[in-house]
Amino acid sequence: MSSDRSPRFDDDLLGLDPEDPEARAFAAHLDRMQRVPSCSVEGYIRGVGDFAESANRLRGPQRAAAVGVTVLLLLVAAWVIANAAGFVVATWV
Repeated sequence: MSSDRSPRFDDDLLGLDPEDPEARAFAAHLDRMQRVPSCSVEGYIRGVGDFAESANRLRGPQRAAAVGVTVLLLLVAAWVIANAAGFVVATWV
C-alpha cells in the first residue's frame, strides 16, 4: 500500500485500484477541481504552478498555445513595469 494514497479511493473512487497510475491521476485531477480558489498571493502562485504543470504535459499545438500565452503575459508584465518605472523617474526628476 502506498503512503501517498488519496482519501478519494475510500469515498468517491470505490472499486478502483489505488495503485493504478491512471486512477491516481484521476484522483489528483478531482482534488485539483475541488480546490477552492484563493484570492491571495499564495493562491495566485498555486494557480501559476498548476498552469505550469499542465503546460508541461501538453504536446503539439496546445503546448505552442500555452507558450504563447506565457510569452504574452511576460511581455505585458514587462510593459507595465517599464511604464511604472518611467512614471516614477519622470515624477522625481
